[in-house]
Amino acid sequence: MTIPVFMELVEMKAKIASVLPCLIGVCFSWYYYGSIHWYLTIGFFIAMFLFNMFVDIWDNYNDYQHADNDVYQQHTNIIGREHLSLRTIRSLLIIFFIVAMVIGLALVWVVGWPMLAMGVFCFAVGLAYSAGPRPLSSLPLGELFSGFTMGFMITLICVYLNTYQMFTWDIATLTKIFLIALPNTLWISNLMLANNLCDKEEDESNHRYTIVNYIGIKGGLYAFASANVLALVAVVCQAMLGLAPYSVLLTLLLIPFIYHQTRLLWQRQVKRETFICAVRILAVSSVVHAATYCAGIIINNWLE
Repeated sequence: MTIPVFMELVEMKAKIASVLPCLIGVCFSWYYYGSIHWYLTIGFFIAMFLFNMFVDIWDNYNDYQHADNDVYQQHTNIIGREHLSLRTIRSLLIIFFIVAMVIGLALVWVVGWPMLAMGVFCFAVGLAYSAGPRPLSSLPLGELFSGFTMGFMITLICVYLNTYQMFTWDIATLTKIFLIALPNTLWISNLMLANNLCDKEEDESNHRYTIVNYIGIKGGLYAFASANVLALVAVVCQAMLGLAPYSVLLTLLLIPFIYHQTRLLWQRQVKRETFICAVRILAVSSVVHAATYCAGIIINNWLE
């Protein structure tokens, strides 16, 4: 297996979907609580990254195994197209899962049982995302679970790891973290929505009935655009409510870029041509959001 093939197998191009929510969690912990535990954060990042690769390999593996469309199985799916060994695939799955689980249990031992509960939830969603005859990725719930788990839960876990000595489990705290995580949650959901918009006919041939099959292409496009607007509104609310420095408002300079990418997807829903629009929005917007958040913290500390 070559490196480019491995990168496609684990869908490395979409890994920013798990990296940036973690970084936002670190920023919020630093800005709002003044607390950072780097060794715990790095451990979690490694476990999260490995498990994320496990989920993507598992997704490709199950799609290959359960495909009813021979063209998809042999020419579209990375495993069939590159003639990858199923034994090798299974070995990678076992290694990534076990290492991620061991690191996760080590974190539980340090910070307590809430980490176990959150970790079990994320592991369960990751497995259910691709497992069984009706995985989450083939249901109308895919966008909800992917955005909530990768956007909100990763941020929540990161905040908890960095503030576990003072963290309080109440509605006020969870609401603040939810608002901080909301832009990434929506952009990650949009990533899957764009994928389903582009794969509508192929999904139907494989008996996968996503949200697009219920609300249609036009409804999906309206949902995509609305999520981008709501994400930017959330950024404004973060600054206005004192949950982030005012520097995050610079993210609003991306409005023309986000509008242009949304318009391209609106015009054509072709996997090889316009799915990248959702990836670009997620990557650029999340990076700018995190960078302006970090910059604001550094400036505030310097001024003090």
